[in-house]
Amino acid sequence: MSPPTKKAAAKKPAAKSPAAKQPAPGNKAIRRRPGKNFWLVKTEPSVYSIDDLARDGTTMWEGVRNYQARNLMRDEMRAGDRVFVYHSNADPMAIVGLGEVAGEAYPDPTAFQKQSKYFDPKSKRDEPTWMLVDIAHVETYPAPLDRETLMACKPLAKMMLLQKGSRLSVQPVTPAEAKAIAALVRKGAKTAG
Repeated sequence: MSPPTKKAAAKKPAAKSPAAKQPAPGNKAIRRRPGKNFWLVKTEPSVYSIDDLARDGTTMWEGVRNYQARNLMRDEMRAGDRVFVYHSNADPMAIVGLGEVAGEAYPDPTAFQKQSKYFDPKSKRDEPTWMLVDIAHVETYPAPLDRETLMACKPLAKMMLLQKGSRLSVQPVTPAEAKAIAALVRKGAKTAG
């Protein structure tokens, strides 16, 4: 992750045929409601933390190299959507704050930079493989919502993050799950205060 740089003009994805819109066998189609949606992004705090996001204000969510996560950013995330920031590979692993999608998806410039650890020689500027969105800091939670707390919350029982084997770094969050997380944040703020 790095602070935002001058962006290349976003290239609109090619129009898809009805057949291309069908999910691959075994994948669920994600049906998002009109208006603002909710997401969760994972980050290792040793690489880029909620404190880094608070300091930077806005950053490119670069380096995503999973096709399903890329598709969510490219096809589903919209400016104004809320994003829960989750510290993974940390002690504790926890939702630590809230961000907001700051603009539409555009090509990830690190895919074209040979010196970047995210460089992909197969990705071409005129046909980019990898996309990203900018995420702006909204709030750092007064108390992290660790996995134990999340797992004890019944409305979050089916949350993608908490399912066995869930490794996707960009995940949809339902409105009911977002409401439950907000209640936990309020409860944690009272306890911390």
